[in-house]
Amino acid sequence: MTTTGPQTAAPTLADLERRAAERRAKPSYGHDALITCDRLVRIFSLDGVEVQALQGLDLLVREGELMALVGASGSGKSTLMNILAGLDEPTAGVAKVAGRDLLAMNSRDRLRYRQEVVGFVWQQTARNLLPYLTAAQNVALPMQLRGRGSGKSRRLKAERARELLGLLDVAGCQDRRPHEMSGGQQQRVAIAVALANEPAVLLADEPTGELDSGTAEQIFAAFRRANEELGTTTVIVTHDQAVAHEVRRTVAIRDGRTSTEVLRRTEVDAATGQESLVAREYAMLDRAGRLQLPADYTETLGMRDRVLLELEQDHIGVWPDGTRRPDTPPQPDPED
Repeated sequence: MTTTGPQTAAPTLADLERRAAERRAKPSYGHDALITCDRLVRIFSLDGVEVQALQGLDLLVREGELMALVGASGSGKSTLMNILAGLDEPTAGVAKVAGRDLLAMNSRDRLRYRQEVVGFVWQQTARNLLPYLTAAQNVALPMQLRGRGSGKSRRLKAERARELLGLLDVAGCQDRRPHEMSGGQQQRVAIAVALANEPAVLLADEPTGELDSGTAEQIFAAFRRANEELGTTTVIVTHDQAVAHEVRRTVAIRDGRTSTEVLRRTEVDAATGQESLVAREYAMLDRAGRLQLPADYTETLGMRDRVLLELEQDHIGVWPDGTRRPDTPPQPDPED
């Protein structure tokens, strides 16, 4: 006689309604993030050929973070930066910054967004500062362009400009025009300009790309000071690994998606009390369940086209196709 195990009862309508309510009650993806990118897509058309610069990219940035985005040329990092800055429009997906939906904005909304929500620092100092204005006048200009609603008199704007220039150690440049300043001074003034309207997010595209290493350290110290003392969330796009090592979080972009993330934290030796910085690299698992394995790992193991996956109690095993799992007994040779 054949026996069968207990049959599972079909879910009732009440069960289905309860499950649906539980799903609706779950917080949405990125509900507690200042910047949310969910399956973000950007497609360009070049000479009739479509190019996907972003291929379903996911990214969350919490309020108050200081982080770096790194990636090779063509990886999509500059495209992402331009979208977050309101300079480019996404093709599909979700992109929200400080509660603003970047896919739902018209041209007027984008202008207001760039004036009120984000500050931007370009790599080329000439794009950051007007050559015929002094440093103080350059910093005051964004407040003036914001117009009524800012609630700041001319005196208060001038005070704000002086405070920012002092914070970034370029108070002595307030009456100088750009050609009277060094490259490092110009970039620190540019950071002050980007901070003038108290943005929620400060974005910088290769801000140290035209500077020597010593000056680059000064610029990065300025970003760190703005982040720590003003609490401004800061995202820096860079190919400079020295800059990337200065932040607590570095996200790498490859082929239009986030691929790896390095988190750094300070640990204290219990015996000696000495502090050390510990870094750990993670592979990024996106919302679609996709995982980009490091190229040096896959090349070393000869992984191509497909891999074998096994669900274990506390991890997932990944093996190259055609290889035997470590716990699989060898098959007998048919000639033995």
